[in-house]
Amino acid sequence: MTMKLTAKRFRIRRPDLVVAPPPRMQAGGQSGTQSGEHLFSPPDDDGFGPLRYPSAAPDGTPATGPTDLDSIRHEGLTGRQLRMARRVAQKHGLPATSDFDAVRLLRQAGIDPFQRNNMLELVTSDGEPTEASRALAPLPRGDGVQLPGSLRPLKVPTTEVRAEQSHAADIMRIQRDIAKRRRRKMILLTSRLLFFVMLPTLLAGYYYHVVATPLFATKSEFVIQQAESPAAAGMGGLLSGTSFATSQDSIAVQGYLQSRDAMLRLDSDIGFRDQFSQPEIDPLQRLAPDATQEAVYKVYQRNVKIAYDPTEGIIKMEVVAPDPAVAARYAQALIGYAEEQVDQLTTRMREDQMAGARDSYEDTEAKMLEAQRRVVELQERFKVLSSEVEVTLITTQLGQLETQLTTDRLSLMQMESNANPNAARMEPLRRRIASLEAEIASVRAKLTEDGESGLSLAKVQSELLVAQADVQTRQLMLAQSLQSLETARVEANRQVRYLSVSVSPVAPDAPSYPRAFENTLVAMLIFAGIYLMISMTAAILREQVSA
Repeated sequence: MTMKLTAKRFRIRRPDLVVAPPPRMQAGGQSGTQSGEHLFSPPDDDGFGPLRYPSAAPDGTPATGPTDLDSIRHEGLTGRQLRMARRVAQKHGLPATSDFDAVRLLRQAGIDPFQRNNMLELVTSDGEPTEASRALAPLPRGDGVQLPGSLRPLKVPTTEVRAEQSHAADIMRIQRDIAKRRRRKMILLTSRLLFFVMLPTLLAGYYYHVVATPLFATKSEFVIQQAESPAAAGMGGLLSGTSFATSQDSIAVQGYLQSRDAMLRLDSDIGFRDQFSQPEIDPLQRLAPDATQEAVYKVYQRNVKIAYDPTEGIIKMEVVAPDPAVAARYAQALIGYAEEQVDQLTTRMREDQMAGARDSYEDTEAKMLEAQRRVVELQERFKVLSSEVEVTLITTQLGQLETQLTTDRLSLMQMESNANPNAARMEPLRRRIASLEAEIASVRAKLTEDGESGLSLAKVQSELLVAQADVQTRQLMLAQSLQSLETARVEANRQVRYLSVSVSPVAPDAPSYPRAFENTLVAMLIFAGIYLMISMTAAILREQVSA
């Protein structure tokens, strides 16, 4: 559905087109003209109210005026008049270099610079009259009077053209509104970025470049090594160069150097607190005279950086101080503390390894001595030096008695085999045989039976053998304990750790901190990230609230 638009009215009269009405006879026989102007004559009001241009005549007719630039500048022309003169000069194709020059050129050409134009353009950019101006031009008459009756018909735009023009005007208005809002949002965004990002960044850059106290950094590297045993060295050192054997010690030393104990010891030896409490240090890094231990420890952690590389087993240390010589002294002192800590760790380890082996050896030795004293006590109590010797002696004596007894028995049997044996010779032989048998029985009784003199030789021998076996066992255990003690001593010597400095601390000749450009860039990134997070959070909240 197409809606027809209401046609607008256009003023088609020209300012300089004035038609004199024909004379009329008034009452009283006098001829005159109408007091009013023609319908197509220009109105008296020129849009400025009672204000008249300096170049206008009292009756409103155009005036030429001065053509000198200095005079034109002193006329007191308004900005609107100058812009109107510039547009008229452009309409007429005059090469004006400025607004005052446009007024001068128009006056020289005999054109009023401040004439009002109709809503329809009467003159094109090249100075030629348009169709509307030609349509308004009156037809000439022979008597010199121009009448507006013979006007050419105007071309009124159609409804479709007017609708298209209205649509284009709406689009232009929307585009101008969008551009205006975009400019306003861009201005607000720029203001927020300047306030929340650039201003803090400028403050941070000013601090790092101007206010911050220059600090000197001293770097050093050291490694904790382990003594190698000859056996390990003979195998070619398959595991040499690895840091797994000393990683625990390195980590322990790193933890000690970063502890409060090391900080307090450094403060008492050299004076860590005094160096960072000087008035020359900037307020952000300076310690208060009555600062707590926690505050001093935070400064210590910030200025003493220790890192451990597990792949190489190297401990890297960086010490920062306001003075380069003081930084080197701090580094030397901390390396000395690390050496003492390594010695304490290895000493405790060696003592722990040697303590068990030493205690076992001493206990075995005491028990061996106790067993030896028991053997001596048995020997003294039984009056037997050796049970083996006693048994040998008794068995030898029994053998001799048995031999003599057998000999006497054979002699007695030989005498009894005679038809008439000699009784005087047989009787002593019988008594001797009886004595030998009694002696043999007595000797045998010493071996297995307890008598008035004491225990039997079998019991004595068993107790002595047990005691002697205990002594031999204790001797073997003592030998093993001694071997274990020596092995532990060798192992403890192999477990010795020592600290080897690969990079010695040297006092620098130029400050290392602060890194002004890097720190300023990091500050800008941090502020930009904070601003981005806050902006995204606010946008999400607005969307949630509007939804």
